[in-house]
Amino acid sequence: MLSVGDTFPQFKVKATVSTDLNNAFVDIDNATYAGKWLVVFFYPKDFTFVCPTEIAAFGAMNTQFADRNAQVLTGSTDSEFVHHAWRTHHKDLKNLPFPMLADVKRELTSALGILDKAEGVAQRATFIVSPEGIIRFVYVTDLNVGRSPEEVLRVLDALQTGALCPCNWAPGEDTLKVA
Repeated sequence: MLSVGDTFPQFKVKATVSTDLNNAFVDIDNATYAGKWLVVFFYPKDFTFVCPTEIAAFGAMNTQFADRNAQVLTGSTDSEFVHHAWRTHHKDLKNLPFPMLADVKRELTSALGILDKAEGVAQRATFIVSPEGIIRFVYVTDLNVGRSPEEVLRVLDALQTGALCPCNWAPGEDTLKVA
């Protein structure tokens, strides 16, 4: 699995961005959000139980990520059409404010090293990527355990300080000073 300090892999995938079939699908690659931080989180499968709780929670916090010059992207190994059907039929995903990546060829999940060996789907993995394309944070949980978007936002805030941040640091608190 790629880790902190590694370069996020080159990719180009279809993404679902809307429930309106006239403009539901776009191509997204490394250059699409040039100059922004990326918060990229993967989940195992559409039409499951834990996944929509996470996606909706990140969606509810999207403005907070955007306020920090960060673009949220989510994805799985499902197709853009499955993403569209799920967005259309799941009340919590209809107005999702960020793209759903469709890694049907499993190229991005494989390059990241997060393709689950037993299930053949994306692991529940989160990456914070700097505007320079460097992975600065990785967070992976068991397929059955949802993650905390609040923690991801807290880490993004800490990374953007450029300073040493102590345990449980929160925005507005002092960072550490080297004597």
